Amino acid sequence: MRRRLLFANVAGAIAVITFVLLASGEQLAPDLPLALALGAPFVPAALLLLPAYLWGHRAFSRAIAWAEEERAPTTAERYHMLREPWRQALRPLVFWVIAAAIYATLSALFGADAQTVLRVVDGTLIGGVTTCAIGYLMIERSFRPLFAHVLDGLPEGRPRTPGVRLRLMLAWAVGSGVPLLAIAAVSFLDGTDVPSYALAALALMGIFAGLLATISSARTVAEPLDGLRGALGRVRDGDLDVGLAVDDGGEVGEVQAGFNEMVAGLRERRAIQDLFGRHVGTEVARRALERGTGLSGEQAEASAVFVDLVGSTAMAEVLPPGEVVDTLNDFFDVVVGTIDAQGGWVNKFEGDGALCIFGVPGTQPDHADRALRAARLLALGLSGLAERHPGLEAGIGVSSGRVVAGNVGTEARYEYTVIGPAVNEASRLTDISKGRAVKVLASAESVRRAGAESSRWRDVGTVALRGRTRPTAIYEPLAESVDRASRR
Repeated sequence: MRRRLLFANVAGAIAVITFVLLASGEQLAPDLPLALALGAPFVPAALLLLPAYLWGHRAFSRAIAWAEEERAPTTAERYHMLREPWRQALRPLVFWVIAAAIYATLSALFGADAQTVLRVVDGTLIGGVTTCAIGYLMIERSFRPLFAHVLDGLPEGRPRTPGVRLRLMLAWAVGSGVPLLAIAAVSFLDGTDVPSYALAALALMGIFAGLLATISSARTVAEPLDGLRGALGRVRDGDLDVGLAVDDGGEVGEVQAGFNEMVAGLRERRAIQDLFGRHVGTEVARRALERGTGLSGEQAEASAVFVDLVGSTAMAEVLPPGEVVDTLNDFFDVVVGTIDAQGGWVNKFEGDGALCIFGVPGTQPDHADRALRAARLLALGLSGLAERHPGLEAGIGVSSGRVVAGNVGTEARYEYTVIGPAVNEASRLTDISKGRAVKVLASAESVRRAGAESSRWRDVGTVALRGRTRPTAIYEPLAESVDRASRR
């Protein structure tokens, strides 16, 4: 910041003095030798440079006292810091006014006429204003790290710093408005002719000053936008652990803050979607988010797999509560992992049992194959789990047919569920399987609908199911198919 302010003011002083000497020529100090006339105007600038620097340095040290003390700034200190770039840029203007007065006084003492003195004052003040504007545009970027600290935690009604519009206006004023005004002033104010080389020098100074102002104002906008573009790219790639430092008190800062709020909302949405999917299943959650609350009921061909622990009541009475919970968690971990691997989903947990569905809500023409394979592999997985939890057994039932799937409940509270004869049949087959050596049973309809998986199941007769007037044909997995799965 110090270097940029020094550069802007020294360059401005040289430009103004050069122009005044070119425009006024011998009229500026007719009684002085040329060498003295050329060197004398730099004396006030040299004398005023140190006081201007000391004033700005002390003011800046007071403004950042909270940072040097390694503490959080107070609200008043935050507001003060937001105004500090303007103050740092405007403080030198006081010395430009003093320099104009000294310069004009010396010119009058050494014989300059009133028109020349007026030209000196006019050129010096215009140059000072231009230099201060360039200085602000150049140093404002230096305050960005400090702005990032003081803006964090400020209320919505905080004072705004100059935004994009004012920066563009300053760039226009420095590059076009002020130089044209200076040309008009020196050409018409005193009615005398100004040498063409003096006007050319003023035009070149305006071009140089405008270039500096434009580059500075462009960078104050482009750099934050580059950061925003990079952050948007990361969000597009799925990375929501990204945030922007809000280091601008104007429109750019509002965009940065808005981006952070957007990403926070996306993170919250992702967390809700993940939690929702864990409760109702990934496919159900996806469809619910797509269709909103209008996920109506539908009839579909599907397969149900019901799994239920054997002797869970006795287990709860014998084992400590912690071991019971650990056993259930391990049991459901195997169930969910196996069902997910075959493309199904767990519709609901019912105490120590689970209802698993294939075929809805997403269409699966091979839902019977998937359900039978999942049941067979689930039995294998649970037999392995029994090595860690001795005595753990579960009955598994599989059934296929037409079901009704959709939301049930009220507008205030509902859940997605699947009902129908196939679901009831799977539950009753589970109860029967618990008393058999092979604790996996499937309906003949499931095996009939299956493709290659049907060859791994064998007919084991019929059973009478509660609520059915006719016997139900049942199948169980072949022993060799389970052995092959075990070896894999």
